[in-house]
Parts: sequence; C-alpha cells; structure tokens
Amino acid sequence: MAVPVTVPERPARRVSSRHFVRLKLRVLGNNFRGQKWRIALFVLGLLLGLWFAAVGFFLLATPGLADEPRYALMVAAFGGGLLTLGWLLLPLVFFGVDETLDPARFALLPLSRRTLVTGLLAAALVSVPALATTLTAAGLVVTAGLLGGWSAALVGALGVVAGLLVCLAGARALTSAFATMLRSRRVRDLAAVLLAVLAALLGPLQLLVFAAVRQTDWDRLDGVARVVGWTPFGAPWTAGVDVAEGRAGTAVAKLLIAVATLGVLLLWWSRSLESAMVGTASSGPARTPRGATGGAVTQLFPRAMGWARRDRFGALVARECRYWWRDARRRANLITVAVVGVFVPLMVNLGGPAFLSDGGAAVERATADSSPALVSVTMIFVGALASLTLANQFGFDGSSYAANLVAGVPGRVELRARMAAFSIYVVPMLVVIAVALALVLGRPAWLGVMGGALFAAYGCGLAINGFVSVLGAYSLPESTNPFAMNSGAGFTKGLLTLVSMVASAMTAVPFVGAAALLGDVWLWLALPVGLAYGVGAALLGAYLAGDTLDRRQPELLATVTPRR
Repeated sequence: MAVPVTVPERPARRVSSRHFVRLKLRVLGNNFRGQKWRIALFVLGLLLGLWFAAVGFFLLATPGLADEPRYALMVAAFGGGLLTLGWLLLPLVFFGVDETLDPARFALLPLSRRTLVTGLLAAALVSVPALATTLTAAGLVVTAGLLGGWSAALVGALGVVAGLLVCLAGARALTSAFATMLRSRRVRDLAAVLLAVLAALLGPLQLLVFAAVRQTDWDRLDGVARVVGWTPFGAPWTAGVDVAEGRAGTAVAKLLIAVATLGVLLLWWSRSLESAMVGTASSGPARTPRGATGGAVTQLFPRAMGWARRDRFGALVARECRYWWRDARRRANLITVAVVGVFVPLMVNLGGPAFLSDGGAAVERATADSSPALVSVTMIFVGALASLTLANQFGFDGSSYAANLVAGVPGRVELRARMAAFSIYVVPMLVVIAVALALVLGRPAWLGVMGGALFAAYGCGLAINGFVSVLGAYSLPESTNPFAMNSGAGFTKGLLTLVSMVASAMTAVPFVGAAALLGDVWLWLALPVGLAYGVGAALLGAYLAGDTLDRRQPELLATVTPRR
C-alpha cells in the first residue's frame, strides 16, 4: 500500500519594493532586446542627462566652492524650487511620465495599496531623470559641507533624498490625477480648462520671475528665498544650508515639512492610482444620440461632419475626429497646442518680460518695432508647433492600427484622412491666433502675412511629420494616463520634436524673406500663396510618405504595439 507523501507548501514571500525594481529592470532589458536603436537612444539620453546634471551640480555647488555663504540659501531655495517645479509640470506639457510598470497591470494581483505605491515609487527611482536630479542636487550637499562641515553635509544629503522623493511622488500624483479627470467624459471640459490654465502659467510665471529679477536687488531676493525655503518647494533643499548657518532647529522643521509633504502626495497618489487601476465606472446605460437615425454607418459620422462623403476616406476622417475628441492623450496635446500657440506669439511680439513689467508702454513699443518679417517668424513657429502632434500619430493607435492594416487601407488615403481630421480641430485655432495677434498689434493689414506664414509652416509640418510618424514611430504604454511614456520614450519624443520643428521651420523660411523684401505687395499675396504652399506641401507629403507607409505597415504595427 502506497503511503502518500505530503510536500510542505513553501510560504509565500512578501512582496517588497525590491521586487518592483527588479521587475522594471527586467522589463527594460526585454524592451532593449533586439532593438539597437532603442539602446542607442537610451545611451544618448543618459549622456545628455549626465551633462545637464554636471552643469547643475557646479551651479548649486558654486556658493560653497567660492566660499560665499551669503548666496548659499538663495541658490538652494531657487535651484531646488525650480527642480521641484520642473518635475511637477514638465511631464504634463512635454516629456510625459515613465510608465514602464503600468499600474493597471497590477489591478488583479493581491497587493495592498501601500505595497503598490511604495514599490512603484522605488521603481521610479531607477530612471535617468532621477539619476540626473540626484547628481544635480548633490551640489547642495557640497555647498553645505564646505560651509558647515560634515553635520551640515549629512543634513543636506537627507534633504536631497527627501526632495527627490517629493519630486517623484508629486509628478506621479499630479499626472495620475489629471489622467483620472481626462478619462471621465462628464468632467472633460473642466479638466481641459485646468490643463490649459496649468500650461498657460508656465510662460507667464517664467517671464514674471525674469522681470522681477531685473527690477529687484539681491537683498530683496534673499528675503524671497527665505520665504521659498519654508514652502514644500524649497524646504528639503535648504535644510543643509540652515545647519551651516547655525539654525539646526530650522533645518529639522524643514525636514518635517518635506516628510509631511511626501506623505500627503503619496496619499493623493494612492487614491488616484486606485481609480486608474479599476478604470472609470459607467454612469448608466448607453444612450442613443438624438437624431441618430439611418443605421450604424450614419451614426459613425459626428453631427459636425454631415458634409463628409460616405466612403473609405470619409469614414477614416470621422473616426479620427472622434478619437481626437475622446482620447485623453490626443485631447491633452490639442490643449497644449492651443495654449502655447496663443501665448508664444503674443509674448514675442509684445516684448516678452517687458510686457509684464511695463504694460501698455511695452505694447506701444512692440507695435512700433514690429515688422512683417518678425511676425512671420513667430507664425512659422506656431504653424510648426501645431503640426508637431502628428509626429507619433500611429503611436496613439497602438495595436488597434492592425485593423487598418487588415482592411488594406492605402497609405496615401490613411495619411490624408489623418491630416484632414486633425486640421478640423487645429485650423480654427490657427485662424483665431492670427486674428488675435493682428488686433493686439493694431495691424489688421498684416493678417494676410500672418495667415500665409502660419498655414505654409503648418502644411509643411504636416508633410514632414507624415514621414516622421512612419519612420520614427514609438509605442505608448497601454495606460489611461495621457502623460504616460515608456522608459526612454521621453528622449525619443524630444528628439523627434527637435527634428520636426527645425525641418518645418526651414521649409517655410522663404515666407520670412518675402515679407522682408517684397513690401506692401506681399500683404496681398501672402495669404493665397501660403495656403497654396501649405496645401500642396501636405498633399505631396501624404503622397510620398504614403508609399513609404505601404512598404512599412507590418514594421510600423510591430513598432507601435506596446511590448508586455
């Protein structure tokens, strides 16, 4: 008679932060496997990050190296505050946030909220931005050590660690919160307004600081630095300097402020993270839109697109129009284009910081000093920026692009439809920008020059980004966070941005020369020539890039499909 053998069960190991770090390293290794271009971009991004870190390190260490204790607190408060502000805002408007470990993947695992938050925070430390920030902030430790000895250096190091954690937690909490808002269609208008206000504050605040620096002496700035040092933006970074200046109690209080801020941010992140994992609950049964008759094909077309013909091209345009309005990632990019496109030309043509300091006098001087050539330069920038969102248009689709591949959609039709759908939203913005700038400058006669340069650069940008989107596409994480980026994709996005902006601007440079040389004749010719130039460039780009797309459809699908 056989005797059953009982095998003791192995106790389940407790999941800790190191498991998340190992998992992220494993995922990164798998993403790099067989992808030499990704390895090259990662190495290049690492080198650039180290270069910026070295520059920041010496800037923050300068008061200690020069033995200037007077400026130590000022450098620590303003330098640390800018680091924190950059971590909070740059992911929203430019680079995105690294989501190599998508929180939604852990939704079905028996992990507590605390374990998930601490693990994801630990995994976020394994990144190039975190490394660059640490090396940069090490300059504050050097300053504190040279001015106050080893005790000040030790407190400065604790402050740097606390400040880095505040930066990471704040960036994740803010992007997760905005992602939750953008997912909810009930509050998407409110989220759009909040994002627009947030992005619009970046430039004015920067110019306001520059204007204040020009008009304020260093003694007043020292008082401002002491106030900033008591806020969560500057408290952890200035603790070491306080010890060097003999204020140990103040340093302890600032470290406590940093710890309290970190706790609040982690709590906020945990709440929004749980919502991101479970998704947005349905608010009720789906409703049939009023007037939605005529079958599924008719209902595919939005009411505003009743003019579109019912064929393959029209269906693609209708689909893209719905995606641009409903997809949180795309909607966030449209908001950024609208805000930056309005702000940049107004500030450049109204004198930048002088506009904030002198007000009406600056407007009068800018009106007198402005010229059609200068206005054309700013319009070219806006047009190139507007088309920039299409640089990774297939990355928005991800694996769903397979439907177009299976259906055999020709590349030329695909690109023309995507350009048309995007232009339905963007062209009205460009018209408003040109009209607003003409009215503010008091130069309505220049409206044709502005529109010509604007639409020429926009059309050239569509053509160039058609090629960029086919040849330089990259995958986006399968996340409901519209600001999420795979590891290394932030540098890829920045590189594609630079290439596209420079190329689009260069192709529209002739309009600047024409505005400077042709005089009043160009006021009448600029708009029709610019429209013809832009439309022709866009159609030619779709024609040429469409052939490339036909040859690269399988490779493109493999590139934009997120790797698990």
